[in-house]
Amino acid sequence: MTLNMEKLEPLLHMMVQELGAAANAALVLVGDKLGLYRALAERGPLSAKSLAEKTGTHERYIREWLSAQAASNFIEHDASAGTFSMTPEQAAVLADPDSPVNMTGGFYSLAAVFADEPKLTSAFQSGNGVGWGDHSDCLFCGTERFFRPGYKAHLVDEWLPALDGVADKLMSGGKVADVGCGHGASTIIMAQAFPKSDFVGIDFHPASIDNAREAANGQVNLRFEVASGKDYDGAGFDLVTVFDALHDMGDPVGVAAHIRQTLKPDGTLMLVEPLAGDTLEENLNPVGRIYYAFSTNICVPASLNQEVGAALGAQAGEKRLTEVLEEAGFTRVRRAADTPFNMILEARP
Repeated sequence: MTLNMEKLEPLLHMMVQELGAAANAALVLVGDKLGLYRALAERGPLSAKSLAEKTGTHERYIREWLSAQAASNFIEHDASAGTFSMTPEQAAVLADPDSPVNMTGGFYSLAAVFADEPKLTSAFQSGNGVGWGDHSDCLFCGTERFFRPGYKAHLVDEWLPALDGVADKLMSGGKVADVGCGHGASTIIMAQAFPKSDFVGIDFHPASIDNAREAANGQVNLRFEVASGKDYDGAGFDLVTVFDALHDMGDPVGVAAHIRQTLKPDGTLMLVEPLAGDTLEENLNPVGRIYYAFSTNICVPASLNQEVGAALGAQAGEKRLTEVLEEAGFTRVRRAADTPFNMILEARP
């Protein structure tokens, strides 16, 4: 076999980058859990000794961790002073949990991906699914932490106002169901922003609902219930929302049909889904790469574990999602807004 070095060298370079990224993923979790990024962002520049003292950690570990972070360009190193620091941009991505561009949640989800790899390998051979509740616990907190900053940044100020008449209904007092709410971040954000409206968060995963109830902290216009998207109770909703969850469901058409039945005649479904084009070629980019990987590891197996097993995948695209909604009985579907990570579809009966 003769190798073309012009093709081999860039591939090897990419694989070196990949190995470095994968190895450093665990170190991002260490930095987040121990408050290392936050200490650097708030108190830097710091030496390894100073960072260890301020965080109650051991200097030798910290020195190696700092070296790995600097080599990844996650932090800055001043060779002359022997100190480390973070730029505002680095801090926004790694140190500030409320930043709209914080990415640490995705690394918690990666921990679950690696822990659950044997289950996925077996599923590839059997064709069976891997249930959402069968994953490691860090998947659920990672999912919430990854998506919450974007919801906090865009949901109330941009996405809801982009829907026809919905924000006014919520201001005066409406009725809202958030289907597939997980740990309840999206539901809580909306309930806090619209105190005159009533919100119910719905998810089929009991442990996530327990977490959501605790996070709600007694919010009076908010409750959480364990139910599936096809059989939750209630009717007369002004708004039903589904955040980054429909593609995970076994029967998305059935769920959308049930949502339509529970809406008022002038009600609205807001569907938030990962941003994607309608063809594979359109999604061969860094964002599509992330979503296809998580879709293979989590989304498709979750759907295949449920009845119907439609397995839309996280990169279904607007055309396919519109077909699902129309098959469920919605007659008006449009893209109301989008971000680098999400598309927001408005569907009306």
